[in-house]
Amino acid sequence: MITLYHCMSARSFRPLWMLEELGLPYELKMLPFPPRVMARSYLKMNPLGTVPLLVDGTTRMTESAAICQYLCASSAPNTLQVLSDAHDFGAFLNFLHFGEATLTFPQTLVLRYARFEPEHRRQPGVADDYAKWFLARLRILESHLSSHEFLCADRFTAADVSVGYALMLGDYLDLSESFTSSVTAYWKRLQQRTAYQHAMVVQEEAAASQGISTVPSPLLATEAAQAIAQGHAR
Repeated sequence: MITLYHCMSARSFRPLWMLEELGLPYELKMLPFPPRVMARSYLKMNPLGTVPLLVDGTTRMTESAAICQYLCASSAPNTLQVLSDAHDFGAFLNFLHFGEATLTFPQTLVLRYARFEPEHRRQPGVADDYAKWFLARLRILESHLSSHEFLCADRFTAADVSVGYALMLGDYLDLSESFTSSVTAYWKRLQQRTAYQHAMVVQEEAAASQGISTVPSPLLATEAAQAIAQGHAR
């Protein structure tokens, strides 16, 4: 059975959402945030101490967009992937990795320098610059989504999961009020999906039952700053 190591509403939400969309059986292991400091035994599983970590037999993966692609391919056929001989295959791969490499990357810097670093290490100017960077990168979505319901192949795919998580994180960062109209409508559509809603419930129930805070990781500013400060001191 697949095992997913996950923190509340962290990047690992992407594979959790995928597992729910695909209807695959899995075990969800919840970790306190940040796990590299708050769950040091986890470093034996993943030396970086990051989430996600997906374990499927001898397969171990830590990149959220790659895990989405893996789950599509390993459970084929399904509608969440776009095959290599399809017209939109290139667009599928591009949006799948755009969600992490282009959208989530600047958001992590906003989180770090606006919330997660101890007060004396925070850099509001850096955080503001990267927030603007993230919002500017949404322009390509606005152009596309003004005439399409989803990102590629005229249906919901893993690419929508990847980009959808970046919009979810934007919500936690209080940036969603700056989303353009088509992006806002798209994000609302994604939140109406049964699998998305079930993933939200599942992570909260799993956290509660495993003694982990149910507060989303992006909102754990004070706790994360204290944990990171302790980690720096070690």
